Amino acid sequence: MVGAGGLIRLMFGISYEAAIVVVGAVMILYVLVGGMIATTWVQIVKAFLLLAGAFLLAVLVLSRFGFNPARLFAEAAARNGDGVLAPGKLVTSPLDAVSLGMALMFGTAGLPHILMRFFTVPDAGAARRSVFYATGIIGTFYLLTFILGFGAMVLVGPEAIRAVDKGGNMAAPLLAEALGGTALLGFIAAVAFATILAVVAGLTLSGAAALSHDLWVNVVKHGEADPGEQLRVARGATVELGVIAVVLGITFKGQNVAFMVSLAFAIAASGNFPALLLAMFWRRATTSGLVASMLTGTFGALLLIWLSPTIQVDILHHTSAPFPLRNPALLTIPLSFLAGAVVSLATAGRSQDEIARFPERERLMLEGTE
Repeated sequence: MVGAGGLIRLMFGISYEAAIVVVGAVMILYVLVGGMIATTWVQIVKAFLLLAGAFLLAVLVLSRFGFNPARLFAEAAARNGDGVLAPGKLVTSPLDAVSLGMALMFGTAGLPHILMRFFTVPDAGAARRSVFYATGIIGTFYLLTFILGFGAMVLVGPEAIRAVDKGGNMAAPLLAEALGGTALLGFIAAVAFATILAVVAGLTLSGAAALSHDLWVNVVKHGEADPGEQLRVARGATVELGVIAVVLGITFKGQNVAFMVSLAFAIAASGNFPALLLAMFWRRATTSGLVASMLTGTFGALLLIWLSPTIQVDILHHTSAPFPLRNPALLTIPLSFLAGAVVSLATAGRSQDEIARFPERERLMLEGTE
């Protein structure tokens, strides 16, 4: 949402707050009307456009340096000092670096709008193939971001980027304008907006599904809610989640989007990843243990993010923060595993049926057959 606000402000000249509200309204309407099918299609279209746009920008950048990335990096160091080739300044300590790395690695396996895609494939074999291809595509895109980042540093300049957006989030559109003028800027802006819409819509849809199906139907109504009631709850949850996204987007104005993404990864790595791993590979894991793991990881990550310098210093402008790390994954991931293990062992006596069914679940998981 922060990226969307900066992008719309750059393209149309309206205020950041108004841009956030407009994007939020479009996203809510899109999810309410289109549902899973529309969200899936916008993610497919976004993926192709994003790869094409990033590849085009990378080729144009490298063409300025004889298609030699080393010349690009050397030019960046010559203009901005050798420090630009060192780890970024958003991470200032080894513990922060380790915590950030853990969040990015393990969080990918727990992101809800990615996990949701496993419900759109016909069988386990197709799921494995889709993960294999998607991982390769994502890795290719991440390699291109090195070229785009250093290209923007050299061809646009850090000062010009920060002048447009304090958080430095408009580097790619400004690079597109420098390389191809208004036409390329418009194309990259459209790609960026499609990407934002796809991600936010996917997160909203998965959140609404969890609130309506998992919590309302199975917890509150004990499986007795009819489809119409479930749909009404899902639509209400969509609007509520959209409003929350708008409020948070306005609150985090001026923050670096890439770093804030790592906080979302930390929540996914703490709340979802340990429970998934325990469920798949530890035969003594119980439902109560997995629930405890998810609750501990999720609320632990949220609490430590609130107590971290990211919120206390950058947002609330306090002089210090109770929790020193900017990313809590280093602490919350082990804590989530520990909670899941302890509660599973404590409830093993009441869950013998679950434990007995583990070999069959393991066979289905490994063989991908029914």
